[in-house]
Amino acid sequence: MEAELEQQLSKIRVQATSKAPHQQQHAAMLLAVEETIKEQGAPAEPASYFAALLTLLEQQAGTGPNGLSGTIIYLLSIVLPGVSHLMLRAKFSTMMAVLSQSLDLGSADVALLRSVISCLETVLAAQDAGSWGLPISQGTFRSLLALSTDSKPKIRKRAQEAVSTLLARPPPPAVVHPAAQITARFVIDTLSAAKSDAQSALHILQLLKTTDMIWPSDEFGSLCEALMQLPKLNMPFVTTLSFQAIESVFSSATESLDEDQFRDLLIDIVDLKPNANDPLASEAWLKIIQKGYTAYALISPDACFQSLPDLIDLIIPDIELGKPSTREAATQCIWATVRECIPDAMLGSAGIGQVIKALASGLSYRYRESWALVFLLIAALFQRLSKFAHPSMDGILTEVANMRMESEFELKNEADAVLGAAVRAIGPQAFLEVLPLNLGGEPRKDQVGRAWLLPLMKSHIRNAPLKFFVDTMLPLADSLSAQGKLFVSKGRDIEAKVFSALSQQVWALLGGFFNVPADILQSFTPSFAQRLAMELLESPDLRPTICGALQTLLVAVHALANDDSGVGPLTKQQAIAAQTHLAQFAPDYLAQLFNVFAQSPGANRGYMVNTITAFLAVITSDDINATFARVCAMLDEALKTHKPPAAAEMTERYLEAHAPPNAHTMMDLAIIMTPYLDTEHSLMLVRAAHMLAKQNDDQILQKKGYKAFSRLAEQPAGSVAHQLIGSTMGAQLIPMLIESAESVAISSRRERLSLIASLSRNLADDQLHFIPAMLSEVILGTKEANERARSVAFDALLTMGKRMSQGGAINMAAVTGDVSIDDSDMPQQLANTEEFFKMIAAGLAAQTPHMISATIAAISRALFEFHSQLSVDFVVELLSTVLMFVVNNNREIAKSSLGFVKIIAVILPKEVLEPHLGEIVTSILKWSHEFKNKMRLKCRHILDRLVRRLGLDAVEKVMPEEHMKLLANMRKRQQRSKRGKEATAAGGQQQRAEGGATAQVEAAASASAKKTFGNAYEDVLYGSESELEDSDDEEPNTMATKSAAKGRGAKTDRKNGNAPASSAKVSGAWIKEDAEGPLDFLDRSAFTHFSTANPSAKERRAPVAPKMKGGKFVFEDPEEEARKAAAVAAMAAAAAAQAGGEADGEDYYLQSLTSKDAFYHTPGQKVKFPKRKAGDDDDDVEMASDGEDAQAAQLKPVPAKRGKDNSGNAVGREFRSKKAKGDVKRGNIDPFAYIPLNPKSMKKGAISVKGNSKKEKRARNMK
Repeated sequence: MEAELEQQLSKIRVQATSKAPHQQQHAAMLLAVEETIKEQGAPAEPASYFAALLTLLEQQAGTGPNGLSGTIIYLLSIVLPGVSHLMLRAKFSTMMAVLSQSLDLGSADVALLRSVISCLETVLAAQDAGSWGLPISQGTFRSLLALSTDSKPKIRKRAQEAVSTLLARPPPPAVVHPAAQITARFVIDTLSAAKSDAQSALHILQLLKTTDMIWPSDEFGSLCEALMQLPKLNMPFVTTLSFQAIESVFSSATESLDEDQFRDLLIDIVDLKPNANDPLASEAWLKIIQKGYTAYALISPDACFQSLPDLIDLIIPDIELGKPSTREAATQCIWATVRECIPDAMLGSAGIGQVIKALASGLSYRYRESWALVFLLIAALFQRLSKFAHPSMDGILTEVANMRMESEFELKNEADAVLGAAVRAIGPQAFLEVLPLNLGGEPRKDQVGRAWLLPLMKSHIRNAPLKFFVDTMLPLADSLSAQGKLFVSKGRDIEAKVFSALSQQVWALLGGFFNVPADILQSFTPSFAQRLAMELLESPDLRPTICGALQTLLVAVHALANDDSGVGPLTKQQAIAAQTHLAQFAPDYLAQLFNVFAQSPGANRGYMVNTITAFLAVITSDDINATFARVCAMLDEALKTHKPPAAAEMTERYLEAHAPPNAHTMMDLAIIMTPYLDTEHSLMLVRAAHMLAKQNDDQILQKKGYKAFSRLAEQPAGSVAHQLIGSTMGAQLIPMLIESAESVAISSRRERLSLIASLSRNLADDQLHFIPAMLSEVILGTKEANERARSVAFDALLTMGKRMSQGGAINMAAVTGDVSIDDSDMPQQLANTEEFFKMIAAGLAAQTPHMISATIAAISRALFEFHSQLSVDFVVELLSTVLMFVVNNNREIAKSSLGFVKIIAVILPKEVLEPHLGEIVTSILKWSHEFKNKMRLKCRHILDRLVRRLGLDAVEKVMPEEHMKLLANMRKRQQRSKRGKEATAAGGQQQRAEGGATAQVEAAASASAKKTFGNAYEDVLYGSESELEDSDDEEPNTMATKSAAKGRGAKTDRKNGNAPASSAKVSGAWIKEDAEGPLDFLDRSAFTHFSTANPSAKERRAPVAPKMKGGKFVFEDPEEEARKAAAVAAMAAAAAAQAGGEADGEDYYLQSLTSKDAFYHTPGQKVKFPKRKAGDDDDDVEMASDGEDAQAAQLKPVPAKRGKDNSGNAVGREFRSKKAKGDVKRGNIDPFAYIPLNPKSMKKGAISVKGNSKKEKRARNMK
């Protein structure tokens, strides 16, 4: 019996005790059938179930809807997919006769009909083409079609799924399904009556939308005609679904219609263009146009191309007027038609101009809000036209560049994308003809400098002719450099730096020109090669640029020369010729690069190493070996006079400014050439590395010796270096590594561990003693401070484990190194995975916590990798051993032990883990109150994993009573997290329903934000700690609750139509002022001065730096400043009036500033009235009798101070005691009745009374 069927039946069997009557009936029927099969001795297979159920169904015929037929049919729908097609064909008539009775039951419920539909789908899908011609088959299929328009949604959905599945899989050898004719006629009849029965039309359109089939050619025209009539009914839902249905039937349009019919169909669809403000209909129509014109381009490419300009003119207004989703759909439609509907033969034709003109209209001011989409289409057109875009699109290119040069233009990145596409399409030479840089010579007034194009061109030049750089750009760089030197001689440093930077930017284009040019043989001349070599030696600033360009050229040419696919800018023969041409310059370049390499600081050599490696790949082996011999000779000379560098010369700052010793440099060069050496010269490198690895005085040389060994051992199997390492491993390498274990420098450990890993991978059976000899060093390497060293140590550990799992025998005498012991007297230890773990576990008996911690970490990593190769008893024994170290008082040991428990909680089966749950929980709870090193968080994390695997109840049984609060907190966290996930899922569904693509992008971003650590082990060890909070708060986070409430409030407001003001879209546009003069509206660049956002908003929000007064910040109120300014202006006006003899006159402006109804203007031109303080009356301003005193009194009211009455006396002073401290009661009411208290100050914790703290009270009591 199939596993899937057994799984479904097992779910039904357990429903015998269900409270639902229908589930009990299903289970009882299944158990009865299985009992009958067992009694008859038939095998428990789908055929037996089918025979028994069919017999029962025949017995139930005519019993009505209240019999057992529903239960039997339900079980049949589950069993039938497992029955063979031959049996279903043999019982076809019987099945149809019995099932058709259920379809005729007018009172049949939804569940029964769904089961019947499933049975009919399975039986009909098993029939051959001849059976579909029988009347019973056609009648049954018509019943399914009728059910596909049923008013009950569940029945209708299941029937539509059955019809779609059947039509999508025609019986072989038929291409068109035999029932396609019946379906087409049924669909046409239903759609023809859409005006009177719109509901059925909607249902049948939904069926068409989900059906993927080839329609019969004689009915396809009538079907399309019926679909085209639906939008004319002015029913929005019918119109949208009709467009979607037309889109789905287009898959068979090319097979069913000829060219004229297809053209007429497209014309009719174009005439049905909906309003751009109807997003559903517009998007469906645009998808039809996209698919239709793509198919039309295959039928008639020329006719489709001729109609393309009119189509773009028709669609491009949707980019301006439509909703955001409509704009994206219109852009996608135009982009697809431009890509598919322009034949290669028409790229240089005159008709391209009409297409360009249609797209150029999108650069008008009318489309300013959609310029980003228009730029995308223009870039796509550049990509499609390629070199034929010049000179046809020169006008568009110039206009986009001019828009990009405007300082206020907001879409500079989008414009840069268009310019970059133009550079890739037409090449840098044609591009600079249209948009010259204007950097050389005397600039004219009508010339505009375009130096900003240089960095843009750098990343877009591909396969351009190298001759243009040599003849044009290189002289320009020389001219700019000479101009910069001239300014230096004149003392004009700023101009000199500008021209120097421009020269370097021109040189930076070399990498693009070196990206597989077609004229390598003609343009890469000896003179040009000499010029590059000279710049390498004399211009340190240009070295990274030139080395990167040479590396690009060499790597690309070498890859094409070894590629047999034939895809690329050069053929394989051309690439081989180019590689040979470049190889003749390689020796000179290598000599030059070696000299520069020796003179450069150690921190700036990376790009040179890559360039040297690229040259070594194309040079001949003889030249490489000769060069290596010279390097070795210079290494010998350098070592004779070499002295270990002082500590001050090893600092990072010193190495950034000084070149390393010559011996270090020569050894680096020798290591670079390792993969290309022959046997003789590889042996020379082995001797040098062996000598340097024993070097104890100079740690850097020792590191380079191990690095040389490591690079030799890492070469692929079968190479010269690999064979040499294999031959010298037993006699030299392994003894040397064992002997030098105690004298390894810290800086050499990573390379040494890498060498150990490489050697362990290829150990012979008689060399397995190397593993236990080196194991302790590898274990300690897992605790190295350097992260890369730790990673290499873990790799070496796993490599050793894999080699041990392959079997063999370990010579224990070789491990001890005691030559006096006869090998025959020493037992041979078999190599296997368990023995490897026993070797590691020996480190648990170490004396230092550091070694014990490293051993536990090594056991954890190895156990995660090899746990499937170990017995359960062995793993349990490891667990019991390590749990003793969990309760160790040393934090370093306990930390590693907790990591081991994490691994155990993941890899052990539940049935093995559960008996030891109490021991695990008791051990880890020792650190549940330790905050240092996040020990408490690690304990919670382990408990969380145990709860997830074994359940909360199982953990609760073994949890001590004093720690139950922790478990209760974890339960609350789980419930809170579940509620949060449900709310997030609900919000995500709503966002997807409202926002579409934006919500998907945000969901993808949030999904990708989950932290991972690169491998499964680190994900298990460290992965979920950040998900837990190191807190036992019983209440949820207050800020999170407020944020959630705020989010719910905002969501409710949006649902009610009250969108936040910040999210409201403000229509209209602003004109940005230009300091150079009035805006010329006749200039095309004037469009860049328009903005859909208020440009002054940012200026108003600009923060103002506070003033300093006496060392303190003074934050001024703008309104107060405006009021003061108004008062000063009023005083000046009054003084002017008196001086002019107009004092007796009435000054209304002065009264507007000083009267009780005075007002003033804020910086935002808002009218404000001065705040009146408590106690101020209409007559609280005392006027002086004459002169300036009267004027000052008039302008400056006397403010009432806080806490004082109108007389200036302090409030409540009559209650103040003259002798005692504090207030007294002198026969009046309580003094605090006169002082109103601020309610905000009465909150708990808001104020503290001096002298009433517990500490101060305790001090007073002690006194």
